[in-house]
Amino acid sequence: MNLTPFGAAGGEVTGSAYLLEAGKSKVLIDCGLFQGGRGADAKNRAPSGRDASKLDAVVLTHAHLDHTGRLPLLSKAGYTGPIFATPATIEMTGLILRDSAKLQAADAERVNRKRQRAGDVPMEPLYTLQQVETTLSLLRPVPYHQLISIAPGFEAEFIEAGHMLGSACIQFQVQEGGRTRKIVFSGDLGPKGAPILKDYERFNDAEVVVLESTYGDRDHRPLKDTVEEFFALVKSASSGQGKILVPTFAVGRAQLLTMLLAYAFRKGIVKPFPVFMDSPMATVAWKIYRAHSELFDEDMVKFLKEGSLTHDLETLHYTVTADESKKINELSGPCLIMAGSGMCNGGRILHHFKQNLWKPENHVVIVGYQAEGTLGRLLVQGAPDVKIFGEKVIVRSQVHTMGGFSAHAGQTDLLNWFAPMAKKGTRVILTHGENGPRTALAQMIEDRHKIKAHLPQLREEIQL
Repeated sequence: MNLTPFGAAGGEVTGSAYLLEAGKSKVLIDCGLFQGGRGADAKNRAPSGRDASKLDAVVLTHAHLDHTGRLPLLSKAGYTGPIFATPATIEMTGLILRDSAKLQAADAERVNRKRQRAGDVPMEPLYTLQQVETTLSLLRPVPYHQLISIAPGFEAEFIEAGHMLGSACIQFQVQEGGRTRKIVFSGDLGPKGAPILKDYERFNDAEVVVLESTYGDRDHRPLKDTVEEFFALVKSASSGQGKILVPTFAVGRAQLLTMLLAYAFRKGIVKPFPVFMDSPMATVAWKIYRAHSELFDEDMVKFLKEGSLTHDLETLHYTVTADESKKINELSGPCLIMAGSGMCNGGRILHHFKQNLWKPENHVVIVGYQAEGTLGRLLVQGAPDVKIFGEKVIVRSQVHTMGGFSAHAGQTDLLNWFAPMAKKGTRVILTHGENGPRTALAQMIEDRHKIKAHLPQLREEIQL
């Protein structure tokens, strides 16, 4: 039995993809896009080193692009087998991959204008919308808490991961050498007590655990404190003339911030002021959220029953077209603008930054992880200026980082999730983390459980 990471290894956070081989079966867990840094595009276009047509199954932990973004490349390479995921993940994957294909086409068009002027060969997009639709036809729904057969000798059970709508931790029961071996993939774990979604669940038994380590070296600031800071910032900024710019992941963070603003307006914490959801993708994502209220936690269900979101969010405007987005630039503050992308490496937030980042009365609120090499990471690190569309833009706006809004579990929650499986002989493989965080988490696991974790390199074949 072998495990080979084709992403999210060697200190890399994005590009999650793990090939699990046992007997004659080959199962791929996730197939995500590399994001951030100059080498990301080259990694996405590089051959996988495995024949996609020979895979027996693909299994998804959740729909985020860094876990699903290379799926169309599989079908492009000849894969026609099933892709298993929870129903909500299937809907979110469709939304995210269609948006990705449109961005791929737009990026290729922009690059090819330059190549044409230089006499260079045009670049093809990573994949097309048609290739995405072919991929989506392969998705198969899987319920939580039910053991299902996914390939010869492979059964899988999905449980709640608490990271995003439909996210799952997965336990594989693999027949190998006359024995049943249990291998668990955490996927991305959410922090306990986060609004909207239920908390993560835990497995009690595993011989091998593949655990994410995004924040393996620290805990986030308590959510209660972060919410109070957010409300104070919004209250202060909305009393002036500035704009609050929030680079927002269209799935997850956009819905969280919308609900917090609804709460603040309903309770009178903040006087209602204009809010713009400048993301067609986030607008559709919210509809998918509302269609899966069975995944909401008790507090969210209670909040929805106690009042009217329509009334709470009377000042919320959805901007769908590019022209509607551009008109926001003509408005004076105060207002709050949520726009993608969450790591500031594309999307409408860049246009808002170009128009507003150099103005001292404005605010930038960072509410999620910023990968190394992204514009968002530069802002978090306090860069005095940045380049946007090739133009230097000085940073005079106040930049606020609110890690307590992270959709990733901190160190304490990662250890808590792993604890029931920490037995003598359990193997732990730490992925999806930069070297600092995953090394720190490895040390904590060794100190607490006397288990030495393995920190794999990209494409390292690990014999299980």
